[in-house]
Amino acid sequence: MTNPGGNDMMKQLQQMAAKVSEAQQKLEETIVEASSGGGAVEVTMNARPHLVSIMIKPEVVDADDVEMLQDLISAAMNEGLEKIRSSQMQQLAGLAGGLNIPGLTS
Repeated sequence: MTNPGGNDMMKQLQQMAAKVSEAQQKLEETIVEASSGGGAVEVTMNARPHLVSIMIKPEVVDADDVEMLQDLISAAMNEGLEKIRSSQMQQLAGLAGGLNIPGLTS
């Protein structure tokens, strides 16, 4: 007994694998920048996510208010991570588009 729909399913899985590979490559190349405190702290991150660089303006470095600097760094990092998550979700949202795989598409 043969499954005539099996070949279509295999083609769809191959297409999806190619799209996943393409999406992974795009994510590897994704770089986001985020800031806090009106640009007092700026971070650059990649989609792994790794911190690529951090820039802190000297005027926000105050030995008597280390907590403020910590808050600014946390805010910039969290913004960068949110941008990465958003980029990843956009990439993943397109993966199943156009494929007629039962259970994955509506």
